[in-house]
Amino acid sequence: MKRKAVVLLSGGLDSTVCMAVADSEGYELLPISFNYHQRHKRELAAAASVAQHYNVDRHLIIETNMDAIGGSALTDPKLAVPEGDTGAAAVPITYVPARNLIFLSYALGYAEVTGAEQVYIGVNALDYSGYPDCRPEFIAMFQQLANYSTKATAEDGRKIIIETPLIALSKKDIVLLGDKLAAPLHLTTSCYQGQDAACGQCDSCLLRLKGFAEAGLKDPILYHTRSE
Repeated sequence: MKRKAVVLLSGGLDSTVCMAVADSEGYELLPISFNYHQRHKRELAAAASVAQHYNVDRHLIIETNMDAIGGSALTDPKLAVPEGDTGAAAVPITYVPARNLIFLSYALGYAEVTGAEQVYIGVNALDYSGYPDCRPEFIAMFQQLANYSTKATAEDGRKIIIETPLIALSKKDIVLLGDKLAAPLHLTTSCYQGQDAACGQCDSCLLRLKGFAEAGLKDPILYHTRSE
């Protein structure tokens, strides 16, 4: 019987490559996605397509209305998604407060119930937008918390490991890894605007395009404009 791994699957480039890594390591994939009332809901359709590509038995989608908290251009329609390179000098307005903390908490509970040994998350701290919940320090602290926060870990002696295979990779290396593992990059979406064709101008699009350009590969998704 295959070991199980919960994979946080947004439908974006990083989470899809992370899913490919877990698949290559022989795990039964248990993808979990979130409808947090994000502007770019198209990523949920992308996540469903990626899950289908890997022929998973179940793709869990959790409803959590993070727009009620607000404070992010990804959940508040009154806030504009900035265009161009944000520079990551400060945490950008596209940061969703405590998003990965919330998502990982759900994933940890799902891992406990399903008997999964690992939780894979595609956070990256090299070519990224400066979000505090994508840093190694955050993951290390969450791992410590996870070791004491479930019956599985506190009483049953079963440690659930948070895996971050992309955390120290550049976008170029993530693209190359995805290509090597035959990840379905054509099914992914990264644009914060959430349109059928990516804007090519938001920070997420620019980071993605930079990665493909440096990898010497053509990005297979559709853009309104190209920045290469």
